[in-house]
Amino acid sequence: MGRDERDAAGAVVLGLLEDSHRAGPRDLPGLLQGAARRLGLTCAWLYLADVQEKYLTALPVPPEDPRVTGPTGPGLLDVDGSLAGRAYRTGDVCTGGDPGRCAVGWLPVVDGIGRLGVLQVTAPVLDGARLAAGRALATAAGLLVAVQTPFSDQLVRTGRRRPMTLQAELVRAFLPPLTIGSRLVTSSAVLEPAYDIGGDAFDHNLAGNRLHLTLVDAMGHDLASGGCSAVAVAACRSTRRAGGTLTDIARAIDDALTRWIPDRLLTCVIADLDLVTGALSWINCGHPTPLLIRRGRIVARALERPPHLPLGLPAGLPRTAPDVHTARLEPGDRLLVHSDGVTEGRDASGAPFGEELLVDVVSRAMADGLPAPEALRRLVRRLTAHQGDRLRDDATVLLVAWHPGGA
Repeated sequence: MGRDERDAAGAVVLGLLEDSHRAGPRDLPGLLQGAARRLGLTCAWLYLADVQEKYLTALPVPPEDPRVTGPTGPGLLDVDGSLAGRAYRTGDVCTGGDPGRCAVGWLPVVDGIGRLGVLQVTAPVLDGARLAAGRALATAAGLLVAVQTPFSDQLVRTGRRRPMTLQAELVRAFLPPLTIGSRLVTSSAVLEPAYDIGGDAFDHNLAGNRLHLTLVDAMGHDLASGGCSAVAVAACRSTRRAGGTLTDIARAIDDALTRWIPDRLLTCVIADLDLVTGALSWINCGHPTPLLIRRGRIVARALERPPHLPLGLPAGLPRTAPDVHTARLEPGDRLLVHSDGVTEGRDASGAPFGEELLVDVVSRAMADGLPAPEALRRLVRRLTAHQGDRLRDDATVLLVAWHPGGA
C-alpha cells in the first residue's frame, strides 16, 4: 500500500471512529459496511467470539438499516473447524473464497492483544492494498467493540450461548480484560465454567514497569461466593491504587471479608512482577503453589513456600501478616497461577488432571508458536474433556509470559 493509499485508508477509518460517537452499538454493522465500501471492499461482517471461545457469531444486523447489503456467511462458525476460527486462533489473516465467487479475508479483531473475534471482508480481488485496508478496518472494529460492550447488551448477548447464573454475572462485572500485555509481558486468564463460575476471580494490571496479579478462590459455589470474590477484587484494587503493598492488600481483603461476609474463607495468590529485572514478589494465602515454567518444563519447587492461612477467618482469631516471598525470573519464563479446580479435576476413573498435564498442554501450545490466550483455550478444552465435559469446580488459570526482548 502506497503512501496515498495509506492516507486515504486512514481518513476512512478516522471518519468511522468519528461517526461512532454519534451512533449506538446497533449501528456498528452499518458503519463497518459503509467504511468497507469506501476502502474498496465489497462487504464487511463482524463476528464475535463467545465467552468459551467455541464459536464465532455474526453481529446481528438491524433489518431496516439500508447500509447493510451483500452476501454474508453463516451466522455461527466453529472456532476449531473454520477458516475464520483459524484467523482467531493464530492471529493471522486467512483468505479464501465463497459461493458468491468473491475473495474472502478473515482478519483478527483485537482489543490491545486480547482477542474479540474476526472481521470478514470480501472483494473481487483481495490484493495487498485491500488486505491492508481490511486490517485497518478490523483495528477500528476492535476499538469500537471494546468501548461499546460495557453499555451494550446486544454486544454482550452476541458473545453468549446461554444465560449466566447470578453469581457468574456478579463476578464477571468486576473482571478486567482476559488478556493484557506490552512488549515486555503478556498476561492471559481463563475462567470455567464460564456461565456458572462462583468462587473464583482474578485481576491483572500494568502500572509502569510492574505487572500486578491476583487470583482468588472463595469457599463455596453460590451467590455469597461470588460476592466474596468481588469484594476481594475490589479491596485489592482500592488498596493497590492507594499505593498499598502486597501485605496491605492481603490485610484489606481479610478485613473486608471478616466485616462484611463472615464465615467465608478465601484462598489467593497476590503478586507483583518487575518487568525490567524479572523480580517476582508474591503472597500465598492457602492457595496452590504457583508454577514456574522454563523452556517448557516445570522448575521443581521453584516457587514452593509455606503458605499462609486463608483469608476471612472468623473474627477474634489471631492474625499474622503473610510472608512476602521473592524469586527472579529469566527472560522467556512463564508463570502459571491456577485454582485447585484445575489440577484436582478428576476423570471417570478418579484420576486428577494434575500439574504435569497442565504444564504439558500449555507448553506444547506455546512451543507451536500460539499466543498465550490460545494456549489457555486449548487447556480448557483438554480439562473439560478430562472431566467428561462437565466441570465440578471452578477452574481459573493466569498465564504470564515475560519476554523483555519483545514479542
